[in-house]
Amino acid sequence: MKYGFKTPYMALENGHKNSTVPSLYPTGLWGTTLTENTAENRELYVKTTLRELLVYVMFLVDICLLTYGMTSSNAYYYTKVMSELFLQTSADGRISFQSIGSMADFWVYAQGPLLDNLYWTKWYNNESLAAHSTQSYIYYENLLLGVPRMRQLKVKNNSCVVHDDFKEEISGCYDVYSEDKEERISFGLINGTAWRYHSEEELGGSSHWGRLTSYSGGGYYIDLKMTREESAEALQVLKEKLWLDRGTRVVFIDFSVYNANINLFCVLRLVVEFPATGGAVPSWQIRTVKLIRYVTAWDFFIVACEIVFCVFIFYYVVEEALELRIHKFQYFTSIWNILDVVVILLSIVAIGFHIFRTTEVNRLLGELLEHPNTYADFEFLAFWQTQYNNMNAVNLFFAWIKIFKYISFNKTMTQLSSTLARCAKDILGFAIMFFIVFFAYAQLGYLLFGTQVENFSTFVKCIFTQFRIILGDFDYNSIDNANRVLGPIYFVTYVFFVFFVLLNMFLAIINDTYSEVKDELSSQKDELQLSDILKQSYNRTLMRLKLKKERISDVQKALQNGTKQLDFEDFKNSLKELGHADHEITAAFSRFDKDGNHILDEEEQQQMKSDLEAKRVALNTEIENLGKSYGDNNLDENLTYMEARNNHTNKATWVSKEEFQVYVCALSRLNTL
Repeated sequence: MKYGFKTPYMALENGHKNSTVPSLYPTGLWGTTLTENTAENRELYVKTTLRELLVYVMFLVDICLLTYGMTSSNAYYYTKVMSELFLQTSADGRISFQSIGSMADFWVYAQGPLLDNLYWTKWYNNESLAAHSTQSYIYYENLLLGVPRMRQLKVKNNSCVVHDDFKEEISGCYDVYSEDKEERISFGLINGTAWRYHSEEELGGSSHWGRLTSYSGGGYYIDLKMTREESAEALQVLKEKLWLDRGTRVVFIDFSVYNANINLFCVLRLVVEFPATGGAVPSWQIRTVKLIRYVTAWDFFIVACEIVFCVFIFYYVVEEALELRIHKFQYFTSIWNILDVVVILLSIVAIGFHIFRTTEVNRLLGELLEHPNTYADFEFLAFWQTQYNNMNAVNLFFAWIKIFKYISFNKTMTQLSSTLARCAKDILGFAIMFFIVFFAYAQLGYLLFGTQVENFSTFVKCIFTQFRIILGDFDYNSIDNANRVLGPIYFVTYVFFVFFVLLNMFLAIINDTYSEVKDELSSQKDELQLSDILKQSYNRTLMRLKLKKERISDVQKALQNGTKQLDFEDFKNSLKELGHADHEITAAFSRFDKDGNHILDEEEQQQMKSDLEAKRVALNTEIENLGKSYGDNNLDENLTYMEARNNHTNKATWVSKEEFQVYVCALSRLNTL
């Protein structure tokens, strides 16, 4: 198989020998390799690709500014300080959130560290933070927005089946959580939101993916108060009236804080799951997001970048629409075209969400300012802001990968794509064999160690654990302790077959194919590439400078043959012998014949000599600077290359090297000095 350098247009026209791109659209602003006929013109293809690359680099710089403008280095430290405060702080060294292991521990944390960390109204010397305000400023800098909310979900009694042998001893049975087994009737004191069920639609909530399962956005909830004392009383009532019981499967604590110093929101959700096995499993979700976008001068610079981004997206939408109209369904046969569409669609979704987020933040803040003693529900907005950031991260990744589309015309750059294309079938066949063995070991590990080792507790965790073993990250002692006989056998055989045998086979397939592709590319005839375009531009510039220098030298020779008074006829005859045209000689003489008597006196000759010498020195300097990267021999080499290429593409217009130089000299002499 021979690896040629086909343009994207040629790839689309494969199998259609006589088809050409119709001239339906202007090729200036939106001209690409797919809208111009570059199949027979390698130089046009390289130049068009280079122009596309330059435009795309500007788009990439703009999208990078936008993406990084949405983030802040302070976000990490903000998340860190909030997590340390609410997850690791304990009351008198007893219970922190991370150490909760039972319902009793939960109440100790809720009535102690939680309230202490939520309500900051005094300085460390017990002086009031703000006598005119009852709002809490966590760490003296972070405003607690509204009031926190505590919500729980319960399952029905007798939602599972008790075996007949135990029915007399076990009176109640509460299954693991599922939405169809969710308890929805009122209980306890009945009056109040804490004792009556509210649906997900009523609360405007959303589902949550916990450690054990996924939970709905409804449930029984209570909004805490503006002061610590009132909140402590409300929690005490819940504890005394057994708000949490055997049917409780999860408790959520939601609140939001805002730091005006860095213009960031931190939306926290503390989750404690109570599995059917008993005990408690704490988890948390802390999202630090920038919801108010336009505050500082940098933010308004990002506004300008956003406008430029919209212009770029419009440009690329039109460009892809033109290509799609020309090539129809063949357009989607190229992976690069599909990637173009993905980047554009993600960008359009990002623009739409940005508008939605801006209006929604303004609405929520307006409601919060009107009712400061209500729960500030930023969870939904923070969730979608996080997904928006994730989408932008993926979009930026694809945008960087897309650069390969524009540099793939280079021989070196095609080695990766050619290697993967050639060995795709071999890798596919090998992957079937590899994953048969891999999943067999995953099933074995799950069944052997799933009840004792956390990394093997689910089949999905087994898969990721085995990938970690390949990379050298494993806990052998836990495997050995779980099964002292089959544990070592599992580990040794897995490492031998998967790591030493199968993984090295995979690398050998790629390595052999890469070597074959590299040999073929090295023996293949070179075509015009970007470096050739740059060399041609250099050579044309160098030739113009050298010819101009020769003309100056000819005039200097004519001056040297003259006397104190140089007659125009003598000057003209001297230069005509060197091949200069009459009009060129007349123009050069007239510039220095100030009195118009067709005679250059000694002063006029000296002025001409000085002017010519200055030009000659300047040209020498320019030629030396131009020749730093290339030797003078490159001029002859590239002239020969251009002659050979012209001979290959159009024999009717072939000229020899000597004729080409004569033509260039004749054209150059048409210019005045």
